Amino acid sequence: MKEIKCPHCKKIFTVDEADYAAIVGQVKNAEFQQEVERRLAELHEKQQAEQAAQAAQTKESYEKLLGDKKIELSQKEAEITRLTEQLKSVANAEQVKFNEQMSAKEQEINALKTTIAQQEERIKVAVLTERNKAKDDLQQKETVIASLKTTAANEQNAAIKREQQLKENYEKELHKMEELIDYYKDMKVRLSTKMVGETLEAHCSTQFNSLIRPIMPNAYFEKDNDASEGSKGDFIFRDHDGGFEYISIMFEMKNEMDTTATKHKNEDFLKKLDEDRRSKNCEYAVLVSLLEPGNELYDTGIVDMSHRYPKMYVIRPQFFIPIITLLVQTSKKSIDLQRQLAVAQQQTIDVTNFEANLNEFKDKFARNYLLASDKFDTAIKEIDKTIDHLQKVKANLIGSGNNLRLANEKAEQLTIRKLTRNNPTMQAKFEAAQEISPSDDSEK
Repeated sequence: MKEIKCPHCKKIFTVDEADYAAIVGQVKNAEFQQEVERRLAELHEKQQAEQAAQAAQTKESYEKLLGDKKIELSQKEAEITRLTEQLKSVANAEQVKFNEQMSAKEQEINALKTTIAQQEERIKVAVLTERNKAKDDLQQKETVIASLKTTAANEQNAAIKREQQLKENYEKELHKMEELIDYYKDMKVRLSTKMVGETLEAHCSTQFNSLIRPIMPNAYFEKDNDASEGSKGDFIFRDHDGGFEYISIMFEMKNEMDTTATKHKNEDFLKKLDEDRRSKNCEYAVLVSLLEPGNELYDTGIVDMSHRYPKMYVIRPQFFIPIITLLVQTSKKSIDLQRQLAVAQQQTIDVTNFEANLNEFKDKFARNYLLASDKFDTAIKEIDKTIDHLQKVKANLIGSGNNLRLANEKAEQLTIRKLTRNNPTMQAKFEAAQEISPSDDSEK
């Protein structure tokens, strides 16, 4: 193989021995053409010199021979012309042949150049194709790796987001439960039997003056200071309608310090309360008591004690206003009956039916009131159950928080190696990607 440098484009290309010999032959033909032209020029100069010499000689001969040599001179000139034409013909033929050979060689060289260019183009295309293929394979592997990394990252982010969402939901639910527990605790405290910072009598007096007095300005509510009968209650409530007394209540307030050694019970004061009611000519008797704290019977509502003593009730302080309101409303409904009964008694009319109707009405009211009290007791019990349930929910939410913490630790321990464990296909792809990565970095 020979390397040849093109004089025009300065590009070096390689040819085999046969092509090289052909190119050398072309170069030799060019030298031959130059030699022929040189020799023709020399021959032409020699011919001209000979012609000049012959012309001079002929002229001398013509001059010497005066005419005999004109014919010979003419023949010589004709011969010279013939030879000149012959030389020109030979030179033209050689030139045509040389031109044909040069054209053929140029075509052959152009064909070789085209072949070489085509081969170079094919090589470039093949190299580019292989390089693109390698890049595509590498890109596909990088895409797979990126996809796996993205999948792993997405799963980890999803786990973190799920953990955060669960944590936020847990905190929200816990906050709601705590608020609900606080609400029910506050409600229970409002319904509790503890009076803080004031005595029971002062509390009830304040409640009456702030809530009942504005709507019943003419009502009587004072301390029972009459001990002429040997005993007295705490407060007496009375109200009139057009000069007619339609309701009267004897109140007894009982409180006890937590440090008191001897603890009293509500029943200890019922008999005395009934006697005070009768002696002061009151229709109802109400014991407002803080005794026996924690007793479900007294803590849950208004307790009807009419099975022991007529028209007697035991309540906690929070029911002081409700019991007055209920009894007032009930008694107002019987005002007309009481007035009619009073008129009948004054006229010595038999009022047995009137009294029976009135007592029947009051008994029905008492039964309805007892049912309402039972409903209230049930509501209080349901509140206690709700508080217990919320405490259990809170405990479950705290347990859920622990599980969220464990889930977070597992998410932080998540790795690509663990994801591809027991997965030969993904392991092979990662190993292939790791083998390609160093060569890719060196190429860059």
